[in-house]
Amino acid sequence: MPRGGPDIGALLKPDEVREWRSLTVENPKSKPTAAEAAALKEKKAAEKKGKDSLLKKVVERINDSTIKKDKIKKALDKAAAEAPQEEVPRPFWLDPPSGTRDFEPAEMKVRNWLFDHMRQTAKEFGFKEYDAPVLEHVELYERKAGEEISQQMYCFTDKEGARVTLRPEMTPSLARMVLNLTNLATGEVRAALPLKWFSIPQCWRFETTQRGRKREHYQWNMDIVGEPGIVAEVELLTAVATFFKRLGVGPDIVGIRVNSRKVLDVAITKAGVPRDKFERVCVVVDKLDKIGAEAVKCMLTEDLELPSQTADVILQCLQASSVDDLAKAVGLSQSDPAIAELKTLFELCKAYGVGDYLDFDASVVRGLAYYTGVVFEAFDRKGELRAICGGGRYDRLAELYGGEKCQIPFCGFGFGDCVVVELLKDYGLMPDASPSVDVVVAPFDATMQPHALKVAASLRKAGLSVDAALTACKARKAFDLANRQGARLVAFVAPGEWARGLVRVKDMEVKDPSTNEGLQVDVPFADLASVVSHLQNAASAKGASWVPLGVDAAPAPSTQVGATLGTAGKLSLKATAKFSALAL
Repeated sequence: MPRGGPDIGALLKPDEVREWRSLTVENPKSKPTAAEAAALKEKKAAEKKGKDSLLKKVVERINDSTIKKDKIKKALDKAAAEAPQEEVPRPFWLDPPSGTRDFEPAEMKVRNWLFDHMRQTAKEFGFKEYDAPVLEHVELYERKAGEEISQQMYCFTDKEGARVTLRPEMTPSLARMVLNLTNLATGEVRAALPLKWFSIPQCWRFETTQRGRKREHYQWNMDIVGEPGIVAEVELLTAVATFFKRLGVGPDIVGIRVNSRKVLDVAITKAGVPRDKFERVCVVVDKLDKIGAEAVKCMLTEDLELPSQTADVILQCLQASSVDDLAKAVGLSQSDPAIAELKTLFELCKAYGVGDYLDFDASVVRGLAYYTGVVFEAFDRKGELRAICGGGRYDRLAELYGGEKCQIPFCGFGFGDCVVVELLKDYGLMPDASPSVDVVVAPFDATMQPHALKVAASLRKAGLSVDAALTACKARKAFDLANRQGARLVAFVAPGEWARGLVRVKDMEVKDPSTNEGLQVDVPFADLASVVSHLQNAASAKGASWVPLGVDAAPAPSTQVGATLGTAGKLSLKATAKFSALAL
C-alpha cells in the first residue's frame, strides 16, 4: 500500500459514492429563517442517519481493520465532492435482478475461499464431488413438496413444452442420479455403497429477500447414500463442526441442535394427531423457535383444529431439555431404539472431538415431512441469524421417486453461503480480499516489452504469480501497479541490466538492514527460476530476516484468502532514489 495507508478512494464503489452524494444536504448560502432552520435540522438528521447506515455497510465491505472509519468517511466526502454533478440516468438493467448478486474480484475471492474450505472439508472425509443441471423437471420438486412449491420456483414451459425450473435445491437431483444407478424393479443400487457425495450448486427460490436470504444462493451439500446406521449422521455432523473450525468459528459462537423425528413421530401419534394432519403439524411445530409456544398452540388448535390437550402434549415433548426428558415425555423406555440412537450419536460425536458443538433440542423438527430420523440445524448462539445449515435422515425419498422397491437410506445436509458470510462479518473473521500477486514485471520502455514477457514466463515457471505490465513503466508507475495488485516483488527489465543478462528484483517485504529499504538483487535471466533462492541468499548475507515466498511459503492461515505470500501482510512500496535510478 502507499506510504500513509491505502488509497481509500480506490476502494469505494461508484454506487456508494452516488448514494453518499444523494444523501448530502447542502448548507444554505444565506442565514435561514426560523422555519427554514427547523426544516434544515430535520434534513440534517435524516442525512446523518442515512450516511451512518451507508458508512457501516462500506466499512463492512472493505473489511480492513487498519483503515479507520473516519478515514473512509472523509474519502466518501472527497469522492462525492469531486464526482461529476450531472449523470445520465442509470437504466434498471444495469443492476442484477432482485435477490441476486454480482461477484466482483474481491467478492469472488471470498467466495472461492469459502468454497475451497467446503471442498477441502468434504474431501478430508472421503466425499466425491458431483454436479447436475441447474435446469430440472418441475415434477421432481412437486413430488417431494407438493404443487404449491412451484410458487417459490423460477419455473416455465420450454420450447419443447416441458415444464422446467431452475433448481431450488439439490437433494431431488441427487435422488434422481442415484435412482439412475438403481434397478427400479428390485431396488438394487448398481454401485458400491455407501455413496459419499458432495456438491456446491447454485440454487434459486423466489422468496422475500432479507439478511442471509437471497433469491439465488450457493449451497454446500454433503450426503451419504446406502448407510442406515447412525454413524452416517455422526460423520456429517463432524464434517459441519470441522468446517466451522477451519473458519475459526468455535462452539462458543455456533452450535448444532439435534433431535429425532422418530421420537417426534411417536409423540405426535400418541397425542392423537390424525395421520392426514401429520405433515401440517410438522410444519407448524417447526415454527416454535420463531413464533413461540403460544402462537404454535394457537395454530395447532385453530388452524389445524386439534384439541387443546393434544397441542399441550406436543408442546411438552418439544420443550424437553434432554434425551432422557424427551423419553419420559413421550413414554418411551431408555432402551427404545430411537432413544438409544440419539444417545449413541452424542457419544460418538464426543469421541470424534466435536461434542462441544452439539446441543440436544427437542424443538428442532425440520418442517419437511420426508425426514425420517435424526434432524439437525446449526445456529449462532446469539440468536441473531437464520439457521446456518440443516439436514438429517430421509430414507423414504428414493421410494417417493422410484417406487416402493427403492428402499435406499439417505442422510445429508445443506449449508448455504449467505448466512455463514453474515456470521463471519459479525465476528471479524472475514478473509483479506485485497488483490495479491507475487511479482509485478515492469518493462523500461517498448523495446523491453518482449524481454519483460520472457521474464514473466520464467517467473511463472518458478511457481510465482506474476502481473506483467502491459505498457512501459518507470519506477513510480511500477510501484503504483504493485500497490494496486498487492505485489511483494517488482522486477524491472531495463536496457542496462538486460545487456548484462540481468533482471533487477526488489523485495518490498524483506528489508536490507544497511539501507532499511527493500532488499534488491540483480538475478541472471538464465537463472531466474531460482529467484527465490537468490533473494534468500542475499537476505542471509545481509543479515535480513527472510519471509517465505511463493511455493516455499507456509500455508495461509484459515482466515485468510489464498495468499501466495504465506504470512506476508499488506505491503508498503516506495520508490527509493537508488532503485529509481535504474529506470531513469
